[in-house]
Amino acid sequence: MSFEAKNTKCIHAGEGPAAGSNEAHCMHAHTFPIFQTSTFIFDDAQMGADLFGKKREGHVYGRIGNPTVEKFERAMVELEHGTAGIAFASGMAAVTGAVFPFVNAGDHAVCSQVMYGPSTHFFGNILTRFGVKTDIIDTADTEKVRATVRKGETKVVYVETPGNPLTTVTDLAEVAKIAHEAGAILICDNTFASPIFQNPLDLGADVVLHSITKYVNGHGDVVGGVVIAKDAEKGAAIRKWRTDTGGIMGPHDAFLVLRGIRTLAMRMERHGSNALKVAEFLEKHPKVERVTYPGLKSSPYYERANKQMHGGYGATFSFIMKGGFDAAKRVIEHTKLASLAVSLGCLDTLVEHPGSMTHASVPRKIMEEQGLCPELIRISVGCEDPNDIIADLEQALTFA
Repeated sequence: MSFEAKNTKCIHAGEGPAAGSNEAHCMHAHTFPIFQTSTFIFDDAQMGADLFGKKREGHVYGRIGNPTVEKFERAMVELEHGTAGIAFASGMAAVTGAVFPFVNAGDHAVCSQVMYGPSTHFFGNILTRFGVKTDIIDTADTEKVRATVRKGETKVVYVETPGNPLTTVTDLAEVAKIAHEAGAILICDNTFASPIFQNPLDLGADVVLHSITKYVNGHGDVVGGVVIAKDAEKGAAIRKWRTDTGGIMGPHDAFLVLRGIRTLAMRMERHGSNALKVAEFLEKHPKVERVTYPGLKSSPYYERANKQMHGGYGATFSFIMKGGFDAAKRVIEHTKLASLAVSLGCLDTLVEHPGSMTHASVPRKIMEEQGLCPELIRISVGCEDPNDIIADLEQALTFA
């Protein structure tokens, strides 16, 4: 039975036994068990040969697959409306695992300028070492994308939207058309939105990925990533890459994330409503220069966000202090409810300084071009009472 309501879908996503795990305890367990094993026993030699020869479904070794991990993959396929899900041991393993299967030396790639710092480092430094030419541009500027993509040469267009930390919004439908006309695939990092607020595959993307460390898990106790492909062929290529390079998610992490998914829609509703209230408060504060949140009507991305996002705009954004770096430093050091920590998407509110922390590896030139200034603070708005979050920020801003 198929459910469309987000809350219902999250609670029941991936139901049914995973392939090759038809034991009675799996069929009847209310919570799917953790298969904490490195290897699997064969009934006989023929079974082993059939499994390795892919003549039957089942499991042989933990690096290749695990029932608990596959249960999580199935849930994410349902939530992102894809065909194949591949779980990785970290968000960055998902980023590299989504890109490497589709590029070779001499190819060209285009990626967002505003995105997670280590992702920028991967495209600007790691890929180039393997002979892949890369252009790092403002993908929120659709015409810039059109002018940069090279027909027959560009193999991957990689976007993060909303982008980290300035929440720029790329027009996924238009960029997908540009990529496909050039013979490239579109990969979208959907971490900031989660599958509750945005579904890139429905908008033309070929591959979507998440750092599930963030909203999908939501409890700050797992590091992991997942890639979902629109078609089986691309999914198979990514899965083969993961098998060959060994970056599979562990079964215990998959179990914890399956727990997190059950409350994802409810959490995102609270995250989103809180974030809008906090953004509106900050926008009016006399010590704040600007707030970069696509849910504000003052945002240059407001209309675009409303076109491709649904139910909310995410809950992580940035604000720029009028008093420069010293003011930003004093604010993040004086919050009491909000924790000074990197990452995002936890139940509790987090603040950090991207320029010296999460985006420290981004070249200074790119920082300047995207507007990632020293006086910028990133906030991940949690699920506490919004009045308490605002009161905490209000008292911290008195130190700016």
